[in-house]
Amino acid sequence: MVFIIAFVAAYLIGSIPFGVLLARVFGLGDLRKVGSGNIGATNVLRTGNKGAAALTLLLDALKGAVPVWIAWWYTGSADMAAVVALGAVIGHCFPVWLGFKGGKGVATFLGALLAFSLTGFLAFAVTWLAVAAVTRYSSLAALVASTVALVVILWMGAGGWIAAMALIALVGLVILRHRQNIERLLDGSESRIGKKT
Repeated sequence: MVFIIAFVAAYLIGSIPFGVLLARVFGLGDLRKVGSGNIGATNVLRTGNKGAAALTLLLDALKGAVPVWIAWWYTGSADMAAVVALGAVIGHCFPVWLGFKGGKGVATFLGALLAFSLTGFLAFAVTWLAVAAVTRYSSLAALVASTVALVVILWMGAGGWIAAMALIALVGLVILRHRQNIERLLDGSESRIGKKT
């Protein structure tokens, strides 16, 4: 029951659509009608407003980090922290406030990863920066970095089987949410980082 309550609470926090809210505050219109229609920082960047994009990235990351930090603080359980991380990312991807139509979950995943495993976070960050610098594809960088971070954390043996399954589900969700990006990467039509729409 405690796991369920923690999961639902993290889901509701993860559901807060900061990208959509900030786009309205900055006068950028309905973010869901811009570029890819995604509610995350990468799509905010496509409006040309770097400040709004940076703030969206920060807040979306905090949606993942704060619940996981709280879970660690109160329980000291890696299993609980991983379940909470999964709830937050699912909330971003399928927010109740937007009819369950959300973003890709990368920033929220990254925030949760920072709170869960500093080593995993660093593995993600280094890999993302390297792949993004070479290819200029945010989606490809996220896919590769998420997989690398997962391998690093599992190799380190953080948590029990519940944590392992939750983390595998997290990365699986990130990959699933990028299926259209994968198709565009394969046919060469994927948008590059910084491209203004």
